[in-house]
Amino acid sequence: MDVLFIGNSFTARNDVPTLIAQLAAARGHALTHRLIQAGGASLRMHWNKGEAQRAIAESRWDRVVLQEQSTLPIKNPRRMHENVRLFDEVIRASGAQTVLYLTWARRHAPETQALITRAYREIGAELGAAVAPVGEAWERVLQTPGHPDLYDADGSHPSLAGSYLAACVLFATLYGENPVGIASDVVGLGPAAVEQLQAAAGL
Repeated sequence: MDVLFIGNSFTARNDVPTLIAQLAAARGHALTHRLIQAGGASLRMHWNKGEAQRAIAESRWDRVVLQEQSTLPIKNPRRMHENVRLFDEVIRASGAQTVLYLTWARRHAPETQALITRAYREIGAELGAAVAPVGEAWERVLQTPGHPDLYDADGSHPSLAGSYLAACVLFATLYGENPVGIASDVVGLGPAAVEQLQAAAGL
């Protein structure tokens, strides 16, 4: 599978695409990937820059994963939907499929997860795009006693555990396979944390 990721530091931190590729390899799948990202970037910023559209048109991707700026679905879901529609049109024209990377709420504002989830789910349903419900998996983990800390010190970006959870959800979405039981050698994550995160991300 060839996958293009378009987003910002929520995808780049701890190299989520490579974590997904490692999960895929453990199941016998070959995943090649490219990431186009800029810190704090919205999809509209990527659209205006033009590099992402060129990458979609110039290569044969199977999936294109779109990750919107983390607070835009809360502040302006209509604008976020417009951004996704722009990309979805060129993604479809290229023969690829759109996957939406549904992100998580900030540590200090867990109540905003419902708004983020609704924004992604609504545009996903409208376009028939796959949705990788990473933020929903975060909610499940955060409600579990003794869970690994998913947030980095800033309360926004993912820790290694948070990035691994995102990778597990995206793996499940891309391949339609439950990640539970995949052997992990991610330095910094113990077996108990890996098991818990895989279970939270499972289909």
